[in-house]
Amino acid sequence: MKMNMKNVVRLMLVLGAVSIIAGVASAATADEIAEKDTMAKLGAGIALAGCGVGTGLGQGQIGAAAVGMIAEDPNRFGHALLFTVLPETVVLFGFLAMFLL
Repeated sequence: MKMNMKNVVRLMLVLGAVSIIAGVASAATADEIAEKDTMAKLGAGIALAGCGVGTGLGQGQIGAAAVGMIAEDPNRFGHALLFTVLPETVVLFGFLAMFLL
């Protein structure tokens, strides 16, 4: 399915409207705050798991390319290490967001 920019913008507007409506509809009373806190922590854990899976998939392909690059030119080890470690920052930001919650 080919999506052009106009369809992407429409999708983003619809998702934004749905999230605003859901936020208004889920206004909490004092009794529901503890349940929302638990759900927020669960959501943070799920988000961190998604960060870890995505980073792992990316690092697998980058690592394979880095090994090939080092095999051809051993002097490029620094570049290979940099590009292999770079996606790990996504997980670190996920940890930071989880601990700030």
